[in-house]
Amino acid sequence: MRAIWKGAVAFGLVNVPVKLYAATGEHQVPLHQVHRADGGRIRYRKTCSVCGESVEMTDIAKGYETADGELVILTDEDLAQLPLATEREIEVVEFVPQEQVDPILLAKTYYLEPERTAVKPYALLREALATTERMAVVKVALRQRESMAVLRVRDDVICLQTLLWPDEVRAADFPVLEGDVQVRPQELAMASSLVESLAADFDPSGFEDSYEGALESLIEAKVAAGSTQGVPEVEGAGRRDSDGAEVVDLLAALQRSVEKARGGRPEKQAAGTSRGRGSGAEPKERATAKRGSRAKTSAGASADGDTAAEERATGTEGAAPARGGGRGGGSGRKKAAASGKPAASRSSAKQDEGDGASSSTARRAKRRAS
Repeated sequence: MRAIWKGAVAFGLVNVPVKLYAATGEHQVPLHQVHRADGGRIRYRKTCSVCGESVEMTDIAKGYETADGELVILTDEDLAQLPLATEREIEVVEFVPQEQVDPILLAKTYYLEPERTAVKPYALLREALATTERMAVVKVALRQRESMAVLRVRDDVICLQTLLWPDEVRAADFPVLEGDVQVRPQELAMASSLVESLAADFDPSGFEDSYEGALESLIEAKVAAGSTQGVPEVEGAGRRDSDGAEVVDLLAALQRSVEKARGGRPEKQAAGTSRGRGSGAEPKERATAKRGSRAKTSAGASADGDTAAEERATGTEGAAPARGGGRGGGSGRKKAAASGKPAASRSSAKQDEGDGASSSTARRAKRRAS
């Protein structure tokens, strides 16, 4: 059980800290109102009779209509200012004989459990009530309303049983009973004999709810016969538990989130792909340009290397260039490049010409000597 209230029982100078628990709870087969055609649940919404709009709990206040038709609106703030002297205390007013409390006044029953540090004063109050056969009349505030109640003993537990206020008990006004009804002694004796034949000690466990049992049997028979249907799902509405509270379907919410995220992604992918293709063309062109530049650089380096080799072969390495040689050399290279002959071939041709000239000079010198 779960405690619904905490406070203390105060009698005289003694305080007994206690917790309050509901002692009773009605049970019945949970049946819901449904649409006969499709099985949909019947829902009730709080709507305003003036504007017709649905009203949330936060916008609902309490109203009192006066005899002359005026409306007094009371908010939660107004009600919170009302004094409740017994808000956290069960104040014992007096002790009365048990038979003086009319059972018609008895309302809801609660169990009182003592705190660990208050077991002895709790037991003292319990034994005093049982020994004197009296009830303690108390005042207590439950759910922002002050109530009259009694403390009585049931087994080893002190029970708090709320009472109706005297003006809450209606008077029995039946004019038909005001007449003088004559009962003969024989009829009274026969009725008394019947009462004695049915006399017994009261045992509530010997009784059962036959209607509820028959209803459960009917439901089980329909289930066994397959006379059932799936619970219809309402779009945009969450499931509800046995108490009617809405239950959030986490899996369905996550699935909708994933679908929503995927729904917005294709456009971004397409845009990214088009940008990727456009940017991919630029690197390809730059790569081609770089390869061309490297090829030109290699060709230039090769040409410079061939020129250096030619100078070393002809012995002109380090010689000063002739007048206009810079331009001539440049123009010669340009002409050679224009003719399409490699620099290495030109160097070999010049070397062959030089060798041929040396051989002719040697032959002429030999003839003169002979």
